[in-house]
Amino acid sequence: MNRIRDLREDLDLTQRDFASLLGCSQATYSRYETRELSIPVDALIKLALHFHTSIDYLVGLTDERKPHKRSTRGNKV
Repeated sequence: MNRIRDLREDLDLTQRDFASLLGCSQATYSRYETRELSIPVDALIKLALHFHTSIDYLVGLTDERKPHKRSTRGNKV
């Protein structure tokens, strides 16, 4: 299961689009999708905030796409 790839494809975005959002190269992002590299926590936070979901959803710990209520302290990334 690769929720990040699925989210990207559901939104008809390219790997380059996601790489740009995360501030990395397309090659690095591709390695995140293929699990050759672990995606950094700060990148997961950016994706969760940008796409209004939770890190738990992105990493497959829940099937609930809607995020929990966030504190204002967590929005500094």
